[in-house]
Parts: sequence; C-alpha cells; structure tokens
Amino acid sequence: MGWLIFFIVLYLVVIVYLSLRHLKTSDLDQYLVNNRNTKTLPLVFTVLATFVGGGTSIGLMALGYESGFAAIAIGIAYVIGFGIMWKYAGKIRDFGSSNNIYSFPHFLNHSYTSDNEKGFSKIFSATVSGVNIFIFFFILAAQFVAMASLLKFSFEIGYTTAVLISAFIIIAYTAIAGLSGVIITDTIQFVAIVIMIFLIFIPGILSDTEHFNRLNELPAEMLNGTQLGIVFLVGTPIFLSWSVLARMDIWQRVLAAKDSRTAKKVSLWSGLGMLPFYIIFPMVGMAVRLVTDTEISPDQTAGVAYLFIDRHSSGFIMAFAIVGLLSALMSSGDSFLNIISISAVKDFVGWGSKKLVSPAKAHLMIRVATVIFGVTALFMAMVFPNIVDLMVVGISTITIFAPITLFALIKKNAFNYRKTVIISLLSAFIINLVLFVWGLNSPESFNPKSSFVPSIILESIILLIGMKITDLVNNPKKK
Repeated sequence: MGWLIFFIVLYLVVIVYLSLRHLKTSDLDQYLVNNRNTKTLPLVFTVLATFVGGGTSIGLMALGYESGFAAIAIGIAYVIGFGIMWKYAGKIRDFGSSNNIYSFPHFLNHSYTSDNEKGFSKIFSATVSGVNIFIFFFILAAQFVAMASLLKFSFEIGYTTAVLISAFIIIAYTAIAGLSGVIITDTIQFVAIVIMIFLIFIPGILSDTEHFNRLNELPAEMLNGTQLGIVFLVGTPIFLSWSVLARMDIWQRVLAAKDSRTAKKVSLWSGLGMLPFYIIFPMVGMAVRLVTDTEISPDQTAGVAYLFIDRHSSGFIMAFAIVGLLSALMSSGDSFLNIISISAVKDFVGWGSKKLVSPAKAHLMIRVATVIFGVTALFMAMVFPNIVDLMVVGISTITIFAPITLFALIKKNAFNYRKTVIISLLSAFIINLVLFVWGLNSPESFNPKSSFVPSIILESIILLIGMKITDLVNNPKKK
C-alpha cells in the first residue's frame, strides 16, 4: 500500500503541474489542435495511448476472459483501418489547415451543409454531433468503469465511491489542459503501459498458460474465435476497420500534425504499433480464466486486470502497474472527453463565428461542456458497469460514420447528396440501437456485439440507392 500511495501522489503532482501550465491559455489552436505543429513521435504515442489505454486494455482483458481469441479480431480490424487512414491522412490534415477544421464533425458539416440552408444545417449538425456524443458516452463510461475497478480492489472501497473519484480526476484534468496537455500525459502513460507489458503481462501469460501449453484446456470456440459468433469474427475486420476513418480522436490527432507527411507516418506507425497489444491483452483474460476456479460475472469482468496483476506482482512492481493502468485510463478518458466537448460547442453553439463568440468565451464553453458530459458518462458508468458491452458498442457504432466520411473525401460534389447522407446515417444509427437492445434482452436470438454489421450494410445500400435517385432527379436526361 505504501508504494501505491507514493506512485499515486507522484503522478498527481505531475498532472497538477501540467494542468497549471495550460490553465491560463486562451489560444484555441493550442487547446484544440496543439497549434497544428505536432511531430510524429508524440502523435504516435498519443494515438497508441488512446487505442491501448486503460479502458481498452482492461476491456480487452475482460473480452478475452469471456470470448478468447475473438477479441483479437478488433486488433486486426484496427491495423487494416489505419492502413485506410494512411491513404487519406495527408489530405485530411491539409484540408483542415486550409479551412480551419478543428474536429471530425466540423469536417462533415463543412462538406454537407451551407449557410444558405440554415434549417438543414442545424439538423445535420445536431444529428452528427448528437450521434457522436452518444457513442463516446459509452466509450468514456468504459474508462470510468475500468478505473473504478482498479481503485475498488486496490483500496478496498465501494464501487460507487471509486467511480466518483475516477470521474472527478478525469473531468478536472481535461477541463483544464486541452489537447496540448493530453498529448504530454499520453506520452508518459504509453511508456508506462509498455514497461508493464514486459515486466508483468508477458511473463504472467507465459507462466499461467505454461508457455501456451494449457490453452487447449479452454473451449474450442474461444480458441477458434467463434465464441461471439461467425458474424462478429468475420464482420469485425471487414466493417470495424473503416471506423478508424471516422474516429473523432484520430481526426484530432491528424489535424494536429505539423504537415501531411507527418499525418501519414503517424497513421502507418500507429497501426503497426497497436497490434501486439491487441494480442497480449485478450491473452491476459484467457490466462485468468485458466487459473480462476470461480466464474466471474459480466458486471465484474473489469476486475480481471487487477486479479492478473495481483497474481503476478507485489510491492513496488504492483504499485507501479496499478498506477500505470490508472494513468492509461486517464489518457483515454481525457482524450474522449476533450473530443466530445469540442464537438458539442463547435456544432451546437457555433463559436466558429468570431463576431458571435470570442475565443475566451469559446474556451469557457468547452470546459463547461467537459464537466456536463463527464458527469453524464459518470451516471452511465454507475448504472451500466459491464465494461465489455460499453467498449464494444462504443467502438463499433462509430463505423456508421465511415460511408458518409469516405463519400465526402472522394466525391467532389458530395454536398449534392446531403439529404441522402443524413437519411442513411440516421437509419444505420436506429437499426444499430434496436439490434443492440434486442441482443441484450434476447442474447440467444442475436449477439448484441454484432449489431453494427447489419446497420453498416443497410447504410451503404441506402447511400448508393439515394445517390442514384439524386443523379436521376438532377439529370433526367441520363435516364
């Protein structure tokens, strides 16, 4: 306990110092995109810290415990996805710099709305930001659940107390520091994760599985990846990979790059760098399943990480590991909270107009939004503590933005199809939500973790049909 307190105090001192450095800044470019002058290595670290951060790592361990190698399908999907992002990263960065784009929703609004159609513009902006905020509530809540599970076991406190402490720390830091502070802490937190991988996770996996010889004791479905069904196993690499192109956190990093070449390099190295983590973390869950006699309930699987660390470390190393995971949760939580706050203020309040809202007032609005959204995600974490479902529904629902994003990037006159775009997006969102709820209530009929697959197929069909109809209406001679 002594070492744990020491590392927590040390980490909090660093966080407070970094926060105070950014407290008085009124430069929106620094707060939102780090002055669009970030080099490759810090961006790679911040991307990896977000993608392999505490919520994801603990979520993947829990998913590995529940489903085995099916969890690795997510990692494969992201490697493919960053390959897709590599193709467009340079264009996104330069377009953002030229048009003062600060976020992914801002890009969609720029592509599909016009000042001449204020009514439609408001509806479209509200739809894009609303769906994005809904998605990131799930992902942010997963960070709170994971952080609370570590605090709960480490200090033997109640879950409610632990989740309140977790939310307060993340909300306070994010409201103060912005992206420039997030990038700095992400670098620290990613290094901590890497150290833990070599000190605890790899040796622990080898020990519990007896150098993988005990893996055959697990159910066959966990080993061949079909525990969640063939739809999840096949559909995840095919469809989830496109979600990288539509992730707000990745867009914010790409927009912060110092040039297009840096943006492309970040995409390439991030994709390659994250795959080992997406293999190791599920194997931690599988190892825990092998050595644990008592079945862990779905609402308690966030504790798999602590069980593994407690089994394979003690004293100084254990304290470092706990604080390392807590810091990784900070890196993910502050990134997600920072992004949805920026999106909401930009798209709902309209601070892009300097005549209406000053930079100082915009800065204040973002911080207020950070508190409001953080508290909302806190309540979600308190009433829905299943980290696997929170993580999977969050990251998979992002995929519904992929078709309309790709359309805007490759179609010069994408604006002409704006009504089809919003219909296809809303249809996919509604279908995904209905299927997910149905799967939760009737898991024997449908796996809720696969709800994004039919929704993305439906959206693509609607978009293609709508495009053809629009072309026929606008160019009747082509009939």
